[in-house]
Amino acid sequence: MLRMMHSAERVEGTIRQWRNLVLLALAELLGMTLWFSSSAVGPSIQDDWDLSSASAAGLIMAVQIGFVVGTFTSGIFNLPDRISSRKLFAISVALGAVSNICFTTIADGLSTGIVFRFITGIFLAGVYPPGIKIAASWTQKHRGVAVGLLVGALTIGSASPHLIRSIIDFDWQYVVLVSSGLGFAGGLIVLLLVEEGPFSASGAKFDPRFIIRMVKTPALRLANLGYLGHMWELYAMWTWIPVFLHELLIAKGGTATDASILTFCVIAAGGASCVGAGVVADRWGRTATTSTLMAISGGSAIAAGLLHGAPLPLIIPVLFIWGLTIIADSAQFSAAISELSPPEYVGSALTLQTSMGFLLTLGSIQLVPLITASMGWTGAFLLLAIGPVVGIVAMIGLRQLPESLACANGKR
Repeated sequence: MLRMMHSAERVEGTIRQWRNLVLLALAELLGMTLWFSSSAVGPSIQDDWDLSSASAAGLIMAVQIGFVVGTFTSGIFNLPDRISSRKLFAISVALGAVSNICFTTIADGLSTGIVFRFITGIFLAGVYPPGIKIAASWTQKHRGVAVGLLVGALTIGSASPHLIRSIIDFDWQYVVLVSSGLGFAGGLIVLLLVEEGPFSASGAKFDPRFIIRMVKTPALRLANLGYLGHMWELYAMWTWIPVFLHELLIAKGGTATDASILTFCVIAAGGASCVGAGVVADRWGRTATTSTLMAISGGSAIAAGLLHGAPLPLIIPVLFIWGLTIIADSAQFSAAISELSPPEYVGSALTLQTSMGFLLTLGSIQLVPLITASMGWTGAFLLLAIGPVVGIVAMIGLRQLPESLACANGKR
């Protein structure tokens, strides 16, 4: 009888765990629509406000710059570890939604639009990293899968504007307002339905020197360096692969709609692989999994550049492999940081990691068109492959440290 009671408790605990993780993934996706929506309506805003392509891109970059400023500030002040992650999530997404509404109702051009998109990015810093912290608090044994579930949902969300753009003719103000409503809904889900898990730590004190500890601690330094190598490639690829595919398909007799649909498929393919990589990493180890994925991703970048202009049956499978592997390791870097950091500062460590990664992407995104203009797509994709090389070296170095046994239940 006692054994049956223990078994029932384990089943109930497992159901509670995955219920919270699924609700959290849904809330994270809804909250981050505040970011995704700008990509979906970019062309419509460009026409309505009579903007150049560079100016329209500035609206999108403003969110990313705001996110970098927000995550860095939040990490320095240890906000994710001094404030309830659920409350920080809910407050941040609500303020982000208000800023998004102001973008629709008050902004009337590039200057005011950039201001509100920048503010939205600042508040999104209180949505993504705290969500990862909550996910990590629910499990140690399956942490890679838990965080992978969130990143997989966000991957599909990041890809969705390309699909929406290809099938729907919409009024952009309406879409932005709907995304604000979805953001509010995500905040309510976390505040009312999601709980923090049994592995959540609290009691952190304000310690602005924690960023120095992250740099000085070899294991954290190498884990972050691996993440930076991954991020160097990821967002530059996500930003420019639509342009690459548009040029490729138009040259082969395709249409802009074909390019949008294919872009969605290439990016969204990574959604499932994030969860799959979590299963593998939890069983075989974080450093081994991330190194393997970066090797395949970097190789795909090189192959895609070399195959530019090749028949579609040759290059499209390479792009799908690239899309599958380029994001699959992302959650595992976050899981590793959560395992290697002091428990009371996990939220700060994840937030600072995210800040450094997105700051780096600002450089790689800007470099791609410059390299493409002089060396073509082959040169640009070779540039992106540098990131995985650096990441692999960092992960091999981390694997040699005894601290790496803290990852994936001792499986490195």
